[in-house]
Parts: sequence; structure tokens; C-alpha cells
Amino acid sequence: MSRHALRILIVDKNQVRAAIIEEGLREAGHGGVTIIHDMTGIAQRIAEIEPDAIVIDLENPNRDMLESMFQLSRSVKRPIAMFVDCSDSASIEAAVEAGVSAYVVDGLHKHRVKPVLDMAISRFNAVSRMARELEEVRTELENRKFVERAKGILMKSRSLSEEGAYALLRRTAMNQNRKISEVAESLVMAAGLLGPENT
Repeated sequence: MSRHALRILIVDKNQVRAAIIEEGLREAGHGGVTIIHDMTGIAQRIAEIEPDAIVIDLENPNRDMLESMFQLSRSVKRPIAMFVDCSDSASIEAAVEAGVSAYVVDGLHKHRVKPVLDMAISRFNAVSRMARELEEVRTELENRKFVERAKGILMKSRSLSEEGAYALLRRTAMNQNRKISEVAESLVMAAGLLGPENT
């Protein structure tokens, strides 16, 4: 995402503090800034605005307010930079678990807003990339399991060698213009429907 074209949402009940954040962002070249002062229906507002990043400022948050912001962080799947005036280790840990990308305690200053937001976006992108890579690895392992089971089924039902079973899977995949793992999964599922003696 282009850093200059970012749509940034500021969530802050305090208008003076929101103005500090907005000024810091505008001075850093971010023009697309929206401010929400009322926390009511905030998830719906975020869905309407569709910001690229969110800056939340909680002056003196109580436990309930923090928890609702952490729930919001889990659901919106966007970089979130959160400024709070005071915190404890449990809140910091909860913020990290909730996916808050940057959690700054007692550090709301105009000149810090841009670097904190940049860090939040970088961290969010890194975590998202790792999650995607993990999902790809999981899918690859699942696909391998299907291929191994399909080879076993073909070896048993057609008296083929392992190489022959794999060659048959590959040939079928090419003929059907599908991935080997898809053909293997279909074969395993079909064999499962036919009964345990086929798997």
C-alpha cells in the first residue's frame, strides 16, 4: 500500500488529543485522515470508512474499555497503533495477543505519531506475511497427506508400484487440468465413500 495514499482513522474521545495526532499525521504527509470521537457503533463505522490503518488514543482506559478495543483489534484485521497514558504488564500482553501492532504508553507527542504508525504498519505486514506462509505450509502438508493416501489406494486397488501410482495421479491431473493434490483428494474422498476396504 502506498504510504502517501493511506486512509487513516483516528479513534479518540478527547478532541484536543485527536487534533495532536491529526496534526502529526498531516505534517508527515498523510491527507486521508478521519476522526471518530464517539465509540458507539465503532465497528460499523470502521466497516464504512475502510481505513488502511487505525490510531486509537485512550487517555486513561479502564479494563472494560481496553478489552473492547482489543476485541475490535482482533476483528478489524488492520494495523492498529494504540496510545495509552498508563498501562500494566497484563494490558500490554493482552494488546499483543489481540494483534495491536504498536502499543505506546505515555508517549503521545505529535512528532512520534508518524514513526509509531509506520512501525505498526510494518509489524502488521510482517505478522500477516508469517500467517500466510504458515497457512501455505499447512496446506502443503495436507496436500502431501492426500497424495500419499491416494498413492496407497492406487497401489492396493491396481497393484501398482509407488512410482506407478504417482505417475497415474500425475497423468490424471494433467488430463483433467487439475492439481495432483486435487485429484488425490477426490480419490481419497471417493474411496472413503466406497468403504474402509478401499482406503
